[in-house]
Amino acid sequence: MTTGVPLSTAPRRRSRARTFLPLAVAAWMILEIWLLSLVAGAAGGLTVALLLIGGIVLGAVVIKRAGRRAFKNLTNTFQQAQQGRQPAPQQPGGGNGLTMLAGLLLILPGLLSDVAGLLLLIPPVRAFVGRRASRSLERKMAAAPAGSFGDAFQQARIHQPDGKVVQGEVIRENEPQRPGSGPDAGYRPPLTP
Repeated sequence: MTTGVPLSTAPRRRSRARTFLPLAVAAWMILEIWLLSLVAGAAGGLTVALLLIGGIVLGAVVIKRAGRRAFKNLTNTFQQAQQGRQPAPQQPGGGNGLTMLAGLLLILPGLLSDVAGLLLLIPPVRAFVGRRASRSLERKMAAAPAGSFGDAFQQARIHQPDGKVVQGEVIRENEPQRPGSGPDAGYRPPLTP
């Protein structure tokens, strides 16, 4: 006997992201290689090598600075919490996540990723991307049905070969009961699997 969410036998459709993301990554890589070969033909292989090494060094510096700034912000937040003060809320795009993404894009070999990383280093562009990402995340969270994460976890457990799901509920009483009182004061057998 099975309780809980019924298992569907219909084939599941792949999401658009799972379908087109590998194609987009492949197209990005082909375009990067083509641009590098174009620049190498026009300016020489040494110039391309210097551009790639410069991007790696600049990306490492950007990630290191963003990491130090994030650690400093974390330390300040902990100090404010210990003093009983409320930390100031951050503005969208004001954090270090997009700066670290810019550094990562600079480290990746290729001219398009370097241009995207350099654009993310510009504060107005970073703030704009942060606001857009925040709005998109808020929309998706508002559109998600209640309890969807827990239901997804339960579905993953159900689909495991030996995953057993036991439905039940926990009842917590606020008042502690004395031993030997109440309706269930009798013998209770030990729980065994």
